[in-house]
Order: sequence, then C-alpha cells, then structure tokens
Amino acid sequence: MKKTVCELFAGVGGFRCGLNGIKSVEDSKKPEKWKTAWFSQWEPGKKNQYAWDCYVNRFGRSLDTVGEDTTNQDIAKVNKSHIPDHNLLVGGFPCQDYSVARSLNGEKGIEGKKGVLWWSIRDVIQAKKPPFVLLENVDRLLKSPSKQRGRDFGVMLSCLRDEGYIVEWRVVNASEYGFVQRRRRTFIFASRLTTQYASELLKKTKGNPRKIFNTDGFFARTFPIQPVSDEDISEPAILDLDVVKVSDNFQYDFQNSGVMIGSIVYSVHSKPKMYHPGLLGDILEKDDVDGKYFIAPERLYYTDPKVTRADETEQELTREQRQTWQYLKGGKKKLRTASNGHQYVFSEGAIPMIDEWDAPARTMLTSESSFNRSTHIVKDKKTGNIRILTPKETERIQGFPDDWTEGIPEKMRYFCMGNALVVDLIREMEKTLSEIFSKEN
Repeated sequence: MKKTVCELFAGVGGFRCGLNGIKSVEDSKKPEKWKTAWFSQWEPGKKNQYAWDCYVNRFGRSLDTVGEDTTNQDIAKVNKSHIPDHNLLVGGFPCQDYSVARSLNGEKGIEGKKGVLWWSIRDVIQAKKPPFVLLENVDRLLKSPSKQRGRDFGVMLSCLRDEGYIVEWRVVNASEYGFVQRRRRTFIFASRLTTQYASELLKKTKGNPRKIFNTDGFFARTFPIQPVSDEDISEPAILDLDVVKVSDNFQYDFQNSGVMIGSIVYSVHSKPKMYHPGLLGDILEKDDVDGKYFIAPERLYYTDPKVTRADETEQELTREQRQTWQYLKGGKKKLRTASNGHQYVFSEGAIPMIDEWDAPARTMLTSESSFNRSTHIVKDKKTGNIRILTPKETERIQGFPDDWTEGIPEKMRYFCMGNALVVDLIREMEKTLSEIFSKEN
C-alpha cells in the first residue's frame, strides 16, 4: 500500500515531521517516504496565517484534484471530493461539543453544531474512505462533557463505526516513553474493516480486547504497557446504532486505553512499562543565550526566595510585588467579593518556581514565554541566571528540528509550539504504521 497522507489541522507540520523522520530543516527538502497528498491549515478569524506560512515555507504548497490551492481555507467549506486520494488521514483537532440532532430534512441526516471540526473530519472520511485514520486530541476528550461524561467520544466512535472502522485509542504521556515533556494526549487509530490489519487483528485476537491491549493492537505494539487481565477491563458499553440517540443518552467512563469493535466498546486503565523520561536540562542551549530572554532580578522575587505563599487576607501586596514570578507561581490567599456582595477567600497552591534540569518539562501551552503561571523559567546552562525558554528550546521540547518556526514572529513561534503535538510520538507510531502498510495490498 502506498504511503500517502492527508494532514488536517496541520499546524506547522508535526505529523509530517514525525512520519518522515525529519530532524533538521534540511531534512524537509529531501524525498519523503510518506507522501503528503494534501494538507489543510487555517486559523479562523486571523488576518495573518503564521502556522500555514511556516508549513508552506518548509514543505511547499499542495493542490487539490482540480488544480486549486485550498489549503488555507476553512476546511468546512472545502469540497471534500476534490481532496486527493490518500491511505492515511491524520490530524490534531480541538475538543469541542460534538452533540448532534436530526437534520431539518428528516430522519436520514444528522447535524452537529456549526464550527465543530469533527464534522469536517467525518466528511473527509465519507468522501475519501481512507483505509487508516490517526487523530490526536486532548486527554479530557474522553470525559467530555462534564454533565454527560463520555458522550462526545461516544459520538465520534459511532461515526467511525458507521463508516466501517474498528477504533483503538490510548492516552499517551510523552515523558513516560522517554521524551522531554509531561504532555498527555489522546491518540485515536481507526482501521477500515476491509484492511488486512483489521482482518488479521480480529482473527488473531478473536475479538478479545485483552490481547489487543497487551500485545496485538496498534498502541500495544508502539507503546508497551504493563499486562492487563480480563478482570481489569471495564464493563463494556454498547453504542446505539442511531448516533442521535448516542448523543442524547450515552454515558460511559472511558479509561485511558480502549477499543471499539462493531458497537461494543471495551476500556481499561493501562499503565506504561517504565522508561527513563527525557530531561529538560538535556535540551537547554549550552552556549550564549540572547539577553532578552533573561529575567531582571527585581522581577523574580518580591521577598525572601524561600517564601512560597502570599497571604493577602489582612494586607495586600503592592502591584510591583505582584508583578514578580515568585508571586505568580506561589500559593495565594486573597479576599474577593462576589457579584452578590458575598466576600470569600480565593486560594491556590504553589507550583515550582524554577523548572529543574533533572525532570521532564511540564506541558507547554500557547501562552509560553508570557508572564504567565504556566510559563517555564529555568537556570541558564552557561551563566546560571534565570530566564524563559528560547524558541529553539520549545521546538526541542516538542521534538521539532531546531529553528523550524524561524521566520514568523517570535510570539507566534511560542504559540505554534504550545499548539503542536509531540513529534517524537509520531516517529514511534510511524514504525508500526510502516509494518502495517507493508502487509497491505
């Protein structure tokens, strides 16, 4: 089977880098073993499309089957039949409200909420029928929404079932498999029932989910876990054949690993086989770092560095004291007044002030580098002084080549890395995908 890919919500090309083992900017110009037939990247409401600029700068443009470039258009408005054929559909998309209802023209159709990107994925699957699908989402997808836990993921599974797929999923923490970031993301692998992989998987396991979780499934082969027993597997759920009824009524406590075969959903809480995680100190720059990344001493601490909590219930700190990293990352107690006049104490705990070299990085967010509680601050390798991460270091945390996002505004370099997936995980999955594709006709 040809290694052809369609990359939706492509960002700056994380899937493409991972599938093709791209580890330097120069690698992006070499022939690829996974040919990207088409991609889509569009940031709604933004005049400047910096992620798309970066992607095109590294990989060039993609035309559809009628010779048009629609890669930077709203995917909901793209004619899906004009997308080139491909054997692997990939994409990372937001966790949104996936509830559905009957369409206005009666029982034959369903309608999801407008602007929800899952429906564009479903439309591409319906139009192009790719043999394999690999998707990435946040880990809370499995619990969404809070008032009907599991409904949204149940709707997605129902749609994939209706299109003829079996589905496997796993929540993967990158640091538990040897990488530099404690980033937890849900990965979904769907294989069409007509593929050799799906046929052999069902034949070999006889539909036994334990064998799929432990040894034979896509994620078992890629990210080994501690063995689970039949008793560890949760009571299976049955998805209604009507996806609208799934939307209206389905609830299920999805665990971090699972498989859907037909309408039956099996789920288990899996634990990884232990690996040594990557360390933040290993990716920090060792040479001179531009002075603009260093934090002025007066912005670090407002009092003794050993103080980790600010109690303002009796006396408030000054504005200048609050504009320090010590205050921002420290624990707090402060009197606040609700809209009804009720006074209460707001409280939050402390987080580590300095991110240590001998541990993985915390999950990186799009606000990285700003004066924000989640921003990493580190001791510089050469001087020992305190600074924020450089753009190059955020690229390393996500597994991208050095200077991959160079050429777009620096603030957007941080934003794009906070939005990206861990490329190293895709590199690992590519090994299993290559084995699977080598056995397909």
